[in-house]
Amino acid sequence: MDTTPAHANLTIVRHPLVQHKISLLRSRDTPTKIFKELVDELAMLLAYEATSALPLEPVPVHTPLEATTGYRVSGKKLTLVPILRAGLGMVEGILRLVPSARVGHIGLYRDHDTLKPVDYYFKVPGDAAERDFLVLDPMLATGGSAASAVASLKRAGATRIRFLCLVAAPEGVRHLGEEHPDVHVIAAAVDRELNAHGYILPGLGDAGDRLFGTR
Repeated sequence: MDTTPAHANLTIVRHPLVQHKISLLRSRDTPTKIFKELVDELAMLLAYEATSALPLEPVPVHTPLEATTGYRVSGKKLTLVPILRAGLGMVEGILRLVPSARVGHIGLYRDHDTLKPVDYYFKVPGDAAERDFLVLDPMLATGGSAASAVASLKRAGATRIRFLCLVAAPEGVRHLGEEHPDVHVIAAAVDRELNAHGYILPGLGDAGDRLFGTR
């Protein structure tokens, strides 16, 4: 991992498998089936880093030979919050890592003229103040949708939030950091810039279209 000095709120996961898979994901020749599998695998690898600071509590364990002390994650269950629709592609990989996690949903889309987020759906567990949240979206582009999703979670009472993405733009990382400096971003890559239409360059295209075969 690498906490980039230019972005104090950002961790880039530089594990060789992550960098290998993100390169495959970028290719325009990668078919939908493989693209989905790669997003799934990358989400699991990023979640390993994102959950490294979860609190633990000691518990008694009886092995076949003797009693000992083990550890389990303390507090309420982790909650995954995919930003619809592309964030859905990251859920299953993380659930295999943390099968007890709850799943909420935030429906946002970006207006292609204004590039501003428009929200249409929000559902998370009622005891948000007691939970750790991972907000999921393959792309962090302008940061508008991410900041809006985090704001909605905070209005619901959430205080411990992390943002997981596969590819981020510097503008998006900066915008989310300015709006929510307490929210850390975990990404596989930070790319060069956004183009005039708000797409990440070099990026990987439209993640939702590539996940669901609508490109």
